[in-house]
Amino acid sequence: MTSYVRRVSAVAAGALALTLGLSLPALAHVTVNPGTAEQGGWTKIAFRVPNERDNASTTKVEVAFPTDHPLPFVSVRPVSGWKVKVTQGKLPQPVVSDDGDKITESVLKITWTGGKIEPGQFQEFEASVGPLPKDVDALEFPTVQTYSNGEVVKWADPPKADGSEAEHPAPTLKLVAPKADEGGHEAAASPSAAAPADPVVAPSVAAVEADDDEGGSGTAALVLGGLGLVAGLVGAGAGITALRRSRA
Repeated sequence: MTSYVRRVSAVAAGALALTLGLSLPALAHVTVNPGTAEQGGWTKIAFRVPNERDNASTTKVEVAFPTDHPLPFVSVRPVSGWKVKVTQGKLPQPVVSDDGDKITESVLKITWTGGKIEPGQFQEFEASVGPLPKDVDALEFPTVQTYSNGEVVKWADPPKADGSEAEHPAPTLKLVAPKADEGGHEAAASPSAAAPADPVVAPSVAAVEADDDEGGSGTAALVLGGLGLVAGLVGAGAGITALRRSRA
């Protein structure tokens, strides 16, 4: 009887834990959207910042830009109710770009202040960046989120070795090979791929010229036929006149 009670209690406890686990909402993270861009290109990204607290508002967002693969050009879109500051400075170490240029300064971080992300809401902070590096698979943007109660959350954890998600993962932009490198241009340049040949829709020039010659010959034949008919009528009229005179 005791063992039976223990088994029932264990099952009930497991069911309760599972129910509580399912009822707890999954915590949202600060992310980059869209999460993928082409290597070597330009893109517009949005840092999506959700408010994870029900008793405080987000009042400051600070996004750090990569310094090992700096982005030469960065511009931001104004956000209503927020002030933005772009901090540019010297890199820890000079970096050689894909074009062979030596880069010593770049955008180090962007800070948004003065606004509020209320509980249950999120805000997107947009930026246009480029050109993206060609030799890396991802760029990380560690972000610091500050709440109105003084709490600070750092979204800067690197990916775990086992592939599981970190507690506070850094917003990451994945970089993929451009579509042109996958044969997109070659396919577009191929005549067979662009449009199949159709002799009915696109007649040849020779066929058009032949049609013009036939039209000219037909017109000449009609003119000659008309002249012959007139001459025949005139001749018939003259014959009838002569016949009447001879009888008279």
